[in-house]
Amino acid sequence: MAYSGRKDSPELPDFSLLKRLARDQLVYLLEQLPGKKDLFIEADLMSPLDRIANVSILKQHDVDKLYKVEYKPIISTSDQLCFLIRPRIKTVKWISDVVNADKAGGKFRKYKIIFTPQKFYACETVLEEQGVFGNVSMDEWGFHLLPLDDDIISLELSEFFRDNYLAGDLRWVRTAGSALHLLHSIYGPFSKVYGIGRCSKMAYESWKEQAKEEEQKPRNSEIGNVFLIDRDVDFVTPMCSQVVYEGLVDDIFRIKCGCVEFGTDVSSSDKSIKVMLNSQDKVFNEIRNEHFSNVFSFLSQKARNLQVAYDKRRGMDIKQMKTFVSEELKGLKQEHRLLSLHISASESIMKKKTKQDFQELLKTEHSLLEGFEIRECISFIEEHINRQVSMTESLRLLCLLSLTENGLLPKDYRSLKTQYLQSYGVEHLLTFANLKQSGLLVEQQQGETLTVMESKVGKLVNDKTAGKLTDAFSSLARKNNFRALSRKLNLVPKSDDEYDLRLPRDMAYVFSGAYIPLSCKIIEQVLERDGWTGLEEVTKLLNGNEFAVTGKNGANNEAQRIVVVMFLGGCTYSEISALRFLGRERGYKFIVVATAIASSSRLLEALLGNHV
Repeated sequence: MAYSGRKDSPELPDFSLLKRLARDQLVYLLEQLPGKKDLFIEADLMSPLDRIANVSILKQHDVDKLYKVEYKPIISTSDQLCFLIRPRIKTVKWISDVVNADKAGGKFRKYKIIFTPQKFYACETVLEEQGVFGNVSMDEWGFHLLPLDDDIISLELSEFFRDNYLAGDLRWVRTAGSALHLLHSIYGPFSKVYGIGRCSKMAYESWKEQAKEEEQKPRNSEIGNVFLIDRDVDFVTPMCSQVVYEGLVDDIFRIKCGCVEFGTDVSSSDKSIKVMLNSQDKVFNEIRNEHFSNVFSFLSQKARNLQVAYDKRRGMDIKQMKTFVSEELKGLKQEHRLLSLHISASESIMKKKTKQDFQELLKTEHSLLEGFEIRECISFIEEHINRQVSMTESLRLLCLLSLTENGLLPKDYRSLKTQYLQSYGVEHLLTFANLKQSGLLVEQQQGETLTVMESKVGKLVNDKTAGKLTDAFSSLARKNNFRALSRKLNLVPKSDDEYDLRLPRDMAYVFSGAYIPLSCKIIEQVLERDGWTGLEEVTKLLNGNEFAVTGKNGANNEAQRIVVVMFLGGCTYSEISALRFLGRERGYKFIVVATAIASSSRLLEALLGNHV
């Protein structure tokens, strides 16, 4: 658990201001509908809202009853209805049905729709088509950023990945630009902005457009550098099994909005328990970035230390006991409770993840990353599919095989696809179409590759149309260069000697020493070189769209070492742990801003054929 990193890391900015701003704006919007009102909240907004404004705050501002949006007739008797929703067609149609049902029943109420983080023209069009546009008032709640911890901020936009990388729907790009603009307004100005990926470039341009409209006042910067990266620049990393503690907790129990619900097997009672996972939990904070093989030894030592602290009571006089009870006992009891929870959670993870199957799974993944024994890997994947071990895990292995091997050979693709459909159902024909469209699982091309096709298109059509066609091909072509990237960036460390996971020497520890996350390696190299100079071959393999921009105002030395990394399309806890390690080694503090914190299972679930 000891790290030999630099001790002079800078202090992180205080992001609680983002919560206060969001809360104040929501309160203002609610007060625009004076008097008692019922509030309908979309399901995926309930957890983020609870982090910003709890029920008591809402009640203080005349919210009478709270309902979850359930797409069925409502039972509210209030004269005023307020809807807090994402800008989704389905939800707007349901609100239209509510209004029209009231009209038909002779009920007259006031209706207010609050869209977050922004309102889309398509939603207004639906209201017009349904004949209720004049019956509702509308507002936008610019809730762009939710701080989940000292160094993690989420946009809580789980649909960003599917919309952008599958449907080609760029509507959330402006939202990402607005999030950057908010950070710049409060904690900037930024001295350097780096980025790679088509979406990152557009988000940067959107932010600059918004920044033009405001007058810039000179002030001290709290954030020096920003790095934007598209998820499809590195699809390999989220397809690898997570082995750091926080990543495993997410895989097994699902961390939602920085909170996890442990079942009865962990809580040691007849009720499940919700726990906030952040740096305030002292036990969790010390093990969150650790490889799982180190966690039990740490927890055992922690338990012994706690017992020693409790044993101090023996031999105390009354005055000392009074001091102990008032100053230490409460903290020790809290630490004991958290320690018990994390020990139980670790035992639960052990039962599910340390079986022979999991060791074989990791061995297969490491072979795929290294490019060895591919036929044996395919045999393992076939067995995994035919035994119906896990639908999403089988898909993840197929995607990892495709991403590392420049696509599947046609006969392997057809065989594995057939076996998967036979095991999990023909409805997954659409799943395979989605995976192909997003570039995660593709068949190797016969004859010429897509990259060759792109260059021919560029020569034939020498105008903006060529650029659009190139963008259309790029999502498929981008995934074909993992082996070359791995060699150039040394992503797979040489395994001459055994990797010591207790004293990791590089970011590869987050994958048991087998692989350094490509996304984190790119960030490391660009910061080291202060730009993309010397990485031309790497950017070519990543299909370009890289940029580096120097701001007008230089940040102070302290702020220069604060780096915001924005993942457009989601990031994993393994990447967050890797960046924390890099920060300790190089004296940086990384702040991860992500459209969502997403493991491989969540990304793949968004692409399933039965996804609604």
